[in-house]
Amino acid sequence: MNITLIGTSHIARESVNKVKKTIKEQQPDIVAVELDARRFYALTHQSKKQKFSFYAISRVGLKGFLFAMIGSWATKKLGRMVGVDPGEEMLTAIKLAKKNKITVALIDRDIEITLSRLSRYLTWKERWNFFVDLFNGLFFRKREMKKLGIDELDLSKVPSEVLIKKLIGMMKKRYPGLYMVLVHERNLIMANKLKELAIANPEKKIVAVVGAGHIEGMTKILSTPTFSYGFTVDSGSVEWM
Repeated sequence: MNITLIGTSHIARESVNKVKKTIKEQQPDIVAVELDARRFYALTHQSKKQKFSFYAISRVGLKGFLFAMIGSWATKKLGRMVGVDPGEEMLTAIKLAKKNKITVALIDRDIEITLSRLSRYLTWKERWNFFVDLFNGLFFRKREMKKLGIDELDLSKVPSEVLIKKLIGMMKKRYPGLYMVLVHERNLIMANKLKELAIANPEKKIVAVVGAGHIEGMTKILSTPTFSYGFTVDSGSVEWM
């Protein structure tokens, strides 16, 4: 059995090309994507505009609602800068799977649960830090990039493993609640869903498309004694044999 994790950036053209190349070469039986049913529907029905309703506040909480609005706006803005629609690599994986009659598996947690937990665990201090960092990133990008030790960042490519580790480390320190809900918990959920897929389909090849920031954490979970497949790490992706 062969399981391949592809680490992507949701607005990088390189990610789209990596997904195409991997699916073509691996010819998997299952394509797993970092989506839940709600985001899958939104991504595959882009002609129908998805709007945030104030009714959603009662379901996900004020902080989760605001985070979703700001995050969506920022991602779309960055996507326009590089000419890539956010989530295009996920949509590419889905379309290729449909074209080649490959099963698609959704391995992420329901977005409303994630946003609701953000409202619960994201402190107001973290929310303020988020506004400050977002403002600085949009209007003082060069200065903020120098703080990270990089002069230029090519948004069309997936960030290096070193940079990803640095950003995740900063997030864990500056936004502990955000890190727990958006990264750690979802690492556990997605890795365990992949384990379940692997156990239920022992003879089938699985390709999973997830954000590059999840690769290290999911790798550690999948490499526990209860899941004993070997793995190699190469350029931000993890290949399981």
